[in-house]
Amino acid sequence: VQLQASGGGLVQAGGSLSLSCQASGGAYRFAMAWFRQAPGTEREFVAAINWSGSNTYYIDSVKGRFAISRDNPGNRLYLTTNSLKPEDTAVYYCAAVASATSDYYTASFDYDYWGQGTLVTVSS
Repeated sequence: VQLQASGGGLVQAGGSLSLSCQASGGAYRFAMAWFRQAPGTEREFVAAINWSGSNTYYIDSVKGRFAISRDNPGNRLYLTTNSLKPEDTAVYYCAAVASATSDYYTASFDYDYWGQGTLVTVSS
């Protein structure tokens, strides 16, 4: 399975971006997530979704602003980001768990596959 993230860019505070992650090789039954990493910091969990899309989970700082979703027939994962803040600036990574036994995972070591990352820069 290969993951390809896209959709990052430069946006002013309060703006929106839609991130996308294309999975090749089939990720239909995979739990998936978005992580982010700002310069000089560790990779941080942002949001997760179970294989069917029926359950989602977010870190507190993005609740009400970000929405994770997936299109299984199209093998795509999405992250809609609204009301962006400068502290949201980071490289955003999509990730997938191949043999998920839970609806979601928040630790990066649980994930088997990673996309290359897409940079989101929020200016103040």
